Amino acid sequence: MTDTETNKDNTFAVTTPLYYVNDLPHIGSAYTTMAADAIARFERLRGKSVLLITGTDEHGQKIQRTAENRGLNPQEHCDQVAAGFEELWQKLNIQYDRFSRTTSSRHQAIVNEFFQRVWENGDIYMGQQKGWYCVACEEFKEERELLSEHHCPLHPNLTTEWRDEQNYFFKLSKYQSQLEALYQERPDFIQPEIRRNEVLSFVKQGLQDFSISRVNLDWGFAIPVDPKHTIYVWFDALLGYVTALLDPDSEPTLENALSNWWPINLHLIGKDILRFHAVYWPAMLMSAGLPLVGHVFGHGFLTKDGQKMGKTLGNTINPIELVDRYSADAIRYYFLKEIEFGRDGDFSETRFVNILNADLANDLGNLLNRTLKMAYKYCDGRVPEVAIQEIAADNSLKAAGKELGSRVINAYESLAFSKACEDILTLIRASNKFVDEQAPWSLYKQGNTAAVAEVLYSVLESVRLSAYLLSPIIPSLSTDIYQQLGFSTDFNNLSLFKDSMTFSTHTAWGTLSPNQQLGEAKPIFAKLEQL
Repeated sequence: MTDTETNKDNTFAVTTPLYYVNDLPHIGSAYTTMAADAIARFERLRGKSVLLITGTDEHGQKIQRTAENRGLNPQEHCDQVAAGFEELWQKLNIQYDRFSRTTSSRHQAIVNEFFQRVWENGDIYMGQQKGWYCVACEEFKEERELLSEHHCPLHPNLTTEWRDEQNYFFKLSKYQSQLEALYQERPDFIQPEIRRNEVLSFVKQGLQDFSISRVNLDWGFAIPVDPKHTIYVWFDALLGYVTALLDPDSEPTLENALSNWWPINLHLIGKDILRFHAVYWPAMLMSAGLPLVGHVFGHGFLTKDGQKMGKTLGNTINPIELVDRYSADAIRYYFLKEIEFGRDGDFSETRFVNILNADLANDLGNLLNRTLKMAYKYCDGRVPEVAIQEIAADNSLKAAGKELGSRVINAYESLAFSKACEDILTLIRASNKFVDEQAPWSLYKQGNTAAVAEVLYSVLESVRLSAYLLSPIIPSLSTDIYQQLGFSTDFNNLSLFKDSMTFSTHTAWGTLSPNQQLGEAKPIFAKLEQL
């Protein structure tokens, strides 16, 4: 992933989906948001001005029906569910900058202005819509997409509804050749490759105009040119990304919204909404004469113990309960390290506990704890006095550490979180082996204090580098590690950190200052017990 044209080279805007408020957030919503937060933290570390946008999509027939079933008006329902998302993001330590809600009056102003642009470009017309409609998807389905008896493939337990009504349509077919040219000229616009191929296959079959309005629906914005019609949820919802760019005190106009952060660098989404972001959205932007976003990345689905999650199976994961039981960093680490981002992945509580105990409690936590204790015993609780430049090139930790920063940076830029973690773990495991092989306790008994100092410095510096590179994923644990190494760093408050040392310094091996006073040695991650 590379930055596309932006107003400022030093800005980075990333979005989660605007989550549909038919129900409280699930683990899939948390997964996308943890990934977005990790990449936002990484870009902040390297000194960029970052805007992380999340929020909720709150209009549509499904919301109206859900609210009625709960005995609430739609706005009350939306307010309750949106608050649930904000609560979960706080628990997961998500440092979002904007929370966009599509029911806001400011959003309506943006939608109306955008609609007017597309209308004046001749890309909206009245037509007859006949077809099978999935209320859960808020989408008409083509016959070729449906399962037997007209069931939606994404909601196989629900029957689609036959609709025959007048709607306003967007001329998607008009943009067939322009979209094909986009995918060819910018092959990394859709990521990963498997998602790009899905979109190319869909577009190749021929694009059909899609409905952007509904009749007999009160819950939504009225079509500016025909108040009897309500704007269809996707045409409305996608513009929530634009509304989020508005400064709080600025007038809600497209000019103001697009002045600083547009085009957005990266949309992170689940693969189920890929078509809307990779086909409909760029065509809408082309129609309105606006620059396209940088990249659309569609990740996979999550299963539990190898099975698809669902209320009927009773195997859903409550993300709030999971965080309360195990901690935010533990959840963030497992899902970003154990699942290759872009592919489907599985959650197994047994594997979760085993991975966290092995990687964080044993390999990383015990390594730091025992090395710090030796530093207190042999070096008066200070970073050992060594001439860093004189550490031999064949020192295995120095050799591995010198290459690690660039590899991990490349991994983050590619959204390869699992590769970043595995590369870092390679250094951590090598450090454990290094301690065992060098046996600094034996060297101390032999009176070889210089060798002891070099061994302990090499390990402590490798732990520091690992903690820094892991901080976008496990910011609180990385903060604990840095503070035990004698820094006042807080990875949850990067404004205090950026001024002290540069990104390039901290991603290089050899940054730890000799003779620096170390903090108290205490376990950073307690072993987990499966309930």
